[in-house]
Amino acid sequence: MSDDGPSTTSAGSRQGSFRDRLPNTREGVEALVDGLVRENRFTIAVLFPAIGAVTLVGSAEGWVPEPFAFHPWFVLFGVCVMRSPLVAGVLPLLDRRAAGWLAVLVSYTYLIESVGVRTGWPYGSFEYAIDLGPMLGGVPLALPVFFIPLVVNAYLLCLLLLGGRASNGWTRLLAVSATVVAMDVVLDPGAVAVGFWTFGGGAFYGVPLSNYAGWVLSAVVAVVTLDRAFDTDAVRERLATCEFMLDDMVSFVILWGGINVWFGNSLPALVALAFGLGLLGTDRFDAGLLRP
Repeated sequence: MSDDGPSTTSAGSRQGSFRDRLPNTREGVEALVDGLVRENRFTIAVLFPAIGAVTLVGSAEGWVPEPFAFHPWFVLFGVCVMRSPLVAGVLPLLDRRAAGWLAVLVSYTYLIESVGVRTGWPYGSFEYAIDLGPMLGGVPLALPVFFIPLVVNAYLLCLLLLGGRASNGWTRLLAVSATVVAMDVVLDPGAVAVGFWTFGGGAFYGVPLSNYAGWVLSAVVAVVTLDRAFDTDAVRERLATCEFMLDDMVSFVILWGGINVWFGNSLPALVALAFGLGLLGTDRFDAGLLRP
């Protein structure tokens, strides 16, 4: 019994010390998350999407054996890690109003995808070809994790590139909507190529042109919702002080740009390259991020 006492006490002391280091205020949590992302930028924004591109291509080409090929929990874990810079960046801007409007956007995401799966409107007839985790009414439960960061990234990039012109609501709506559609020009051909989903054929690298008309609709809804969720000036202030806020878009360029290059989707690959150049043009993307 005497041997157990010091060990138990020591373990309890370590647990207590760990709890003491945990933040107990919102500001402390935000600072902790910022620090974790900042210290691991290369791993999150470069290494994870590079490994993701290799494993997805390997799964599609039959190089990755079962049960690891397209393993849904591996895919979701990787996506969540790559989303972490965006989450950390937006966290200080999140209040009740923002949470409410984001909940509206999440609801729209499930609704429009559910209608699309059943009717083929507005994206065209498509179906999921691999397991993307738990499903809700034929739609992946994790769908908002895939869709909402995409439109938020487009929103942030346009705020930076437009500068003062982003204060005009119509300019912002047109620019961000066009950027969202351009991101899908990269995403959908790559996703079809690796076998995430299929449209049964289409004029644009296996994707029907009607899909992009559907994305115009969803992009407009998303931009209007984000405008009501966040104060534009506050978002710009956060962007000015948070150097990693668009790292998730860096991951997007590496992951889907790389996949499109592998499968010979030249136009989507060039659009991904254009996004990479746009990120460099914002003066918020540290080119040194490409080195560990």
